[in-house]
Amino acid sequence: MKKIIIQDESMTGKLLNELLLQIDAETITVADLIKARVHAEVEQFNQNKHPHYYGLVQPAAAERVLNGYKMKKDAVIDAEKQTYVALDAFQKNGFFVLVDDYQVGDLHEEILIDEDTKVSFVRLTPLVGG
Repeated sequence: MKKIIIQDESMTGKLLNELLLQIDAETITVADLIKARVHAEVEQFNQNKHPHYYGLVQPAAAERVLNGYKMKKDAVIDAEKQTYVALDAFQKNGFFVLVDDYQVGDLHEEILIDEDTKVSFVRLTPLVGG
């Protein structure tokens, strides 16, 4: 089992969030990486019941706040729905994924995982009024 650190970065490279993932294989597709990431962050949120969710994509009925989403009291997030939304957002360029500073562009692209692999998710901020 390999451990990798997933980082969320702003467009300027500012670190926004980190998540440790455990991967069972030496390679993983981009789609499976996104799924593993979303499931880990949803599980963490559902267990801790923090009022803010700092996940990859906005859950239904959540309010956007600085670098995250404000959740309703006692909210439970559905990991499968979040995964679907995240995969769709990737395909629509809502965020991009850098693996060792290389931008991956396809959900089926395979990533070689080792102890030095660096994975960054960069969310694209929609322009207001445009």
